[in-house]
Amino acid sequence: MQRALKWFAVLTTFGMLLILLGGALVTKTESGMGCGRSWPLCNGQLIPTDITPELVIELAHRVVSGGVGIMVLILSVWTWKAIGHIRETKFLSLLSFFFLVLQGLIGAAAVVWGQSDFVLALHFGISLISFSAVLLLTLLIFEVDKRFEAEKLIIDSRLRKHIIGVSLYSYIVVYTGALVRHVNASLVCRDWPLCINSEPGLPTNFYEWVQMGHRFAAGLIFIWIGYITYLAIKHYKHQKVVYWGSIIAFTLVSLQVMSGALVVLTRLNLYIALSHAFFISCLFGVLSYFILLVSRSKKNEKSLGNTEVNSKPTSMTP
Repeated sequence: MQRALKWFAVLTTFGMLLILLGGALVTKTESGMGCGRSWPLCNGQLIPTDITPELVIELAHRVVSGGVGIMVLILSVWTWKAIGHIRETKFLSLLSFFFLVLQGLIGAAAVVWGQSDFVLALHFGISLISFSAVLLLTLLIFEVDKRFEAEKLIIDSRLRKHIIGVSLYSYIVVYTGALVRHVNASLVCRDWPLCINSEPGLPTNFYEWVQMGHRFAAGLIFIWIGYITYLAIKHYKHQKVVYWGSIIAFTLVSLQVMSGALVVLTRLNLYIALSHAFFISCLFGVLSYFILLVSRSKKNEKSLGNTEVNSKPTSMTP
């Protein structure tokens, strides 16, 4: 049973990643209206007849999202029953399915009624939350056999604040990146890292501000995660989860920045653009796991404090 659950969890996590990349593909190829204003049918038909590339991309994304949605529901119930004694399981089970349904409803509303670019930019971030919840559920399943040293992990308050701060901030980076795509500002600045275009200076219009705002946000998270990695390498060599996790996070944010630059320099190469979405998805997953470790660390620190208090000798009065 446990082995089957592990395999199913891995497949579901991979399926959620396909949903993220599929959504990015729909946006980047402008296939959102490939099935017209019809949902869940495609152009009002169960099996569409007028086949176009945009229709194939949009319909494939819907089919994959529906299939993976069923898998997420099964995984949520299965983990609830199998490892419900682990305190994070029930919360993550609810979180994963709720945000996947929310993501689907926003997508459906965008097709049927249309949505502003600012609302549509939330779509990718909502999917990310569901993906991260499924990823954490998968890690919890594998932790039943081996805890990755997480049970006794203690992270000091300084690093905890940085982890929480950069994790929350990463959502801003994700949102600004999605907004760049939805307002078609990807190539408004054809230089990198600055937006020189015809002459140097501040951005001159809304689209340049959106593009440069995202670049600034991405640059800041690169520096921030770099500093966290420095702290982890200097002070947490004995705690391999924090040590290697921070190195993986810095590698991913570096790849995300490089792929973002290449998106501009290659003039929106589709494969590079999809890799850009892939790296930020993986980074968000790693940061989410760090949040899980922080919550455990606070619990461990509190338990350790109570143990020390209880272990102190009591005074005897005559």
